[in-house]
Amino acid sequence: MDRSSFRVAAAGFAALIVSLVLVPPANAASAERYVALGDSYSAGVGAGSYIASSGDCRRSTKAYPYLWKSSNAPASFTFAACSGATTTSVRTGQLASLATSTSLVSISAGGNDVGFTSVMQTCVLRSQSRCVSAVDNAIAQVDGVLPGRLDSLYAAIRSRAPDAHVVVMGYPRFYKLRGSCIVGLTETERAAINRGADALNAQIAKRAADHGFTFSSVTDEFTGHEICSGDAWLHSVTLPIWKSYHPKAVGQSSGYLPAFRSAA
Repeated sequence: MDRSSFRVAAAGFAALIVSLVLVPPANAASAERYVALGDSYSAGVGAGSYIASSGDCRRSTKAYPYLWKSSNAPASFTFAACSGATTTSVRTGQLASLATSTSLVSISAGGNDVGFTSVMQTCVLRSQSRCVSAVDNAIAQVDGVLPGRLDSLYAAIRSRAPDAHVVVMGYPRFYKLRGSCIVGLTETERAAINRGADALNAQIAKRAADHGFTFSSVTDEFTGHEICSGDAWLHSVTLPIWKSYHPKAVGQSSGYLPAFRSAA
């Protein structure tokens, strides 16, 4: 090969390398078919900017699924998450959104199964001993009835979306202990609620792993931004009451979104 021919061949080889680098892979975000399932933490309750057509599901354009969709422009996006959803209502009411072509799924579920709302009401309105007892009862449900319910839900997701990458989102730890709050719950009550959140996350993480799903914790993202931190990304007790103990818009964008993005 003479020098001129060598240069032509080299230029062609270089162009091939550049094209391989610049052409996005087939599984890039733009090719994703994304379905967002779950409860109020995935719907975006507490973040505002609710989609009118979502009604009492209160799906927000500031929720992490919608934010991810807006920045990644997937091939399709279905926002099925709904306030108040349990593992059973997700399984019976949201999984129709899944298909064999679904490539990415996010989900948060489990808190409503163990009476999260009731626990928080007890802790706010009742005595310290009643609060701690309510948390202990919820943890008993986390270890008792929740594993089977999660197994049923996760198996159903895999059956309907056999090739999807499934990201299971955790729940934040709610309180900064020895923080800035002067009134409200006692330190013992705050510690008990955090213990309940940790137990719930541990069980969800285990069941997710058993099904080959990816669990994404948000504990690190919310550390320093719990209630009583002075820079809370979570609502404390507020009006309307359904916003209480849910992430603010910043909790979705700076807490949940990075955790989901790193796992998706």
